Amino acid sequence: MPKIISSAELRNKYNEVSELCHRYGEPTFVTKNGKGDLAVMSIEAYEQMVARFELYSLIQEGLDDVAKGRTRPWEEAMADIRARLSK
Repeated sequence: MPKIISSAELRNKYNEVSELCHRYGEPTFVTKNGKGDLAVMSIEAYEQMVARFELYSLIQEGLDDVAKGRTRPWEEAMADIRARLSK
Protein backbone atom coordinates (compact mmCIF):
# COMPACT_ATOMS: atom_id res chain seq x y z
CA MET A 1 0.00 0.00 0.00
CA PRO A 2 1.56 3.32 -0.98
CA LYS A 3 2.34 5.81 1.75
CA ILE A 4 0.85 9.26 1.15
CA ILE A 5 1.77 12.38 3.10
CA SER A 6 1.17 16.10 2.71
CA SER A 7 3.88 18.60 1.83
CA ALA A 8 3.38 20.13 5.30
CA GLU A 9 4.05 16.72 6.85
CA LEU A 10 7.23 16.40 4.79
CA ARG A 11 8.37 19.83 5.95
CA ASN A 12 7.44 19.35 9.61
CA LYS A 13 8.39 15.69 10.05
CA TYR A 14 11.32 15.24 7.68
CA ASN A 15 13.19 12.77 9.90
CA GLU A 16 10.13 10.55 10.30
CA VAL A 17 9.46 10.62 6.56
CA SER A 18 13.11 9.78 5.85
CA GLU A 19 12.89 6.82 8.22
CA LEU A 20 9.65 5.71 6.57
CA CYS A 21 11.26 5.80 3.11
CA HIS A 22 14.26 3.78 4.30
CA ARG A 23 12.13 1.26 6.20
CA TYR A 24 9.73 0.44 3.37
CA GLY A 25 12.06 0.87 0.37
CA GLU A 26 9.22 2.24 -1.74
CA PRO A 27 8.29 5.73 -2.85
CA THR A 28 6.28 7.90 -0.49
CA PHE A 29 3.86 10.14 -2.35
CA VAL A 30 3.65 13.79 -1.32
CA THR A 31 0.53 15.85 -1.93
CA LYS A 32 0.32 19.61 -2.30
CA ASN A 33 -3.07 21.25 -1.86
CA GLY A 34 -4.65 17.80 -1.91
CA LYS A 35 -3.15 16.75 -5.26
CA GLY A 36 -0.22 14.47 -6.05
CA ASP A 37 3.00 16.48 -6.37
CA LEU A 38 6.12 14.39 -5.62
CA ALA A 39 7.39 10.89 -5.02
CA VAL A 40 10.15 10.63 -2.41
CA MET A 41 12.32 7.55 -1.87
CA SER A 42 15.58 6.50 -0.28
CA ILE A 43 18.69 6.64 -2.42
CA GLU A 44 18.97 2.85 -2.08
CA ALA A 45 15.47 2.33 -3.50
CA TYR A 46 16.24 4.80 -6.28
CA GLU A 47 19.47 2.99 -7.22
CA GLN A 48 17.66 -0.36 -7.30
CA MET A 49 14.95 1.10 -9.53
CA VAL A 50 17.52 2.57 -11.95
CA ALA A 51 19.41 -0.75 -12.05
CA ARG A 52 16.17 -2.56 -12.90
CA PHE A 53 15.45 -0.11 -15.74
CA GLU A 54 18.97 -0.62 -17.10
CA LEU A 55 18.51 -4.41 -16.96
CA TYR A 56 15.15 -4.17 -18.74
CA SER A 57 16.79 -2.04 -21.42
CA LEU A 58 19.53 -4.64 -21.97
CA ILE A 59 16.97 -7.44 -22.15
CA GLN A 60 14.97 -5.47 -24.70
CA GLU A 61 18.14 -4.88 -26.72
CA GLY A 62 18.73 -8.65 -26.78
CA LEU A 63 15.15 -9.33 -27.81
CA ASP A 64 15.48 -6.78 -30.61
CA ASP A 65 18.67 -8.52 -31.80
CA VAL A 66 16.85 -11.86 -31.90
CA ALA A 67 13.91 -10.34 -33.80
CA LYS A 68 16.28 -8.82 -36.38
CA GLY A 69 18.34 -11.98 -36.76
CA ARG A 70 21.48 -10.52 -35.22
CA THR A 71 22.44 -13.72 -33.43
CA ARG A 72 24.88 -16.58 -33.86
CA PRO A 73 25.13 -20.11 -32.55
CA TRP A 74 26.10 -20.56 -28.91
CA GLU A 75 29.04 -22.79 -29.80
CA GLU A 76 30.51 -20.10 -32.06
CA ALA A 77 30.14 -17.40 -29.41
CA MET A 78 31.74 -19.62 -26.75
CA ALA A 79 34.65 -20.46 -29.08
CA ASP A 80 35.28 -16.71 -29.53
CA ILE A 81 35.19 -16.16 -25.77
CA ARG A 82 37.60 -19.04 -25.12
CA ALA A 83 39.96 -17.72 -27.81
CA ARG A 84 39.98 -14.27 -26.19
CA LEU A 85 40.60 -15.71 -22.74
CA SER A 86 43.54 -17.81 -23.92
CA LYS A 87 45.42 -14.78 -25.33
